[in-house]
Amino acid sequence: MDSLTQIVLGAAVGELALGKKMGNKAILWGAIAGTIPDLDVMTKWFFDPVRANELHRGFSHSIFFSLLAAPLFGWLLSKIYKKSEAGWRDWTLLMFLGLFTHPLLDAFTTWGTQLFWPSPYKVSFKSIFVIDPLYTLPFLLCVVLAMRLKRENPKRRSYAKIGLIISSSYLLLTLILKGYTYTKFEASLIAQNIEYIDIQTKPTPFNSVLWTANVETADAYRIGYYSIFDKSPTIQFSTIPKNHELLGAIAEDPLIERLIRLTEGWYTIDQQEDTLLFNDLRFGQLDFEDPKSPFVFSYELYYNANELHAREPEKKFRDGYSLLKKLFVRMGGI
Repeated sequence: MDSLTQIVLGAAVGELALGKKMGNKAILWGAIAGTIPDLDVMTKWFFDPVRANELHRGFSHSIFFSLLAAPLFGWLLSKIYKKSEAGWRDWTLLMFLGLFTHPLLDAFTTWGTQLFWPSPYKVSFKSIFVIDPLYTLPFLLCVVLAMRLKRENPKRRSYAKIGLIISSSYLLLTLILKGYTYTKFEASLIAQNIEYIDIQTKPTPFNSVLWTANVETADAYRIGYYSIFDKSPTIQFSTIPKNHELLGAIAEDPLIERLIRLTEGWYTIDQQEDTLLFNDLRFGQLDFEDPKSPFVFSYELYYNANELHAREPEKKFRDGYSLLKKLFVRMGGI
């Protein structure tokens, strides 16, 4: 999830863990704990895009990291606040909750999280977009209300609980909506006699109303959209050829094998003049109404010193307001 959401979640669990003893200091350190796992984004300063994306949501998002780091941070904070009511165990609990709830929430997104690192398996429920105001804003309001009260006030804890209950209930709702929309996609595929190998569904940006499905067939992918407000049972699917054969001899290159693992096998290949683009299908396209629109994540393949490399192509400026308008109109249903 986005940084603001993780800060809010960390702040809430910080209040619940240690608010009575430390007041807003508990909220502050809970918020900090909630941001620490995402420091792995700094890997992009030291590694190529493929390696950086392989490392993202890995070690720092694991149960192992939470168990390892929480006592260390807890000890440090117990020394900083050695005259306070809170001891090492109190701070360790706060840091563990802040560190662990971060990857737990990330597991509901499309990217997935290596909760069980060093296992490469990524937990990914794909039920919420990385930025969802309906999850974040009510939660943020509850945390702000809690911060405005003195630490002795029992309403502080109540506000934090309410925020956690509302946000967790919304997460549960996204899972229910995912299951509901999955049945709609499946029924429409059957009705149209489309034979498929696999289906992945996920919400579109900033909402849980409009959902999209990536459908794998023998030689292409079908992409469809369904809003819970749609009145028509028929879902229109656009077709995107896999074009895997364009890789030719480089299909056996170790870099290609890594990219296939990174995309979990959901990829297409485009050829633009003499350049091959390796597209990650999981995160969709910049313009959901245009089947020829660039993908959100793609890699330009090139050779340097007879070695195959990948880099992210330069993204061209697009009218964000127009794209958002299309999205919200489509959310209203057809």
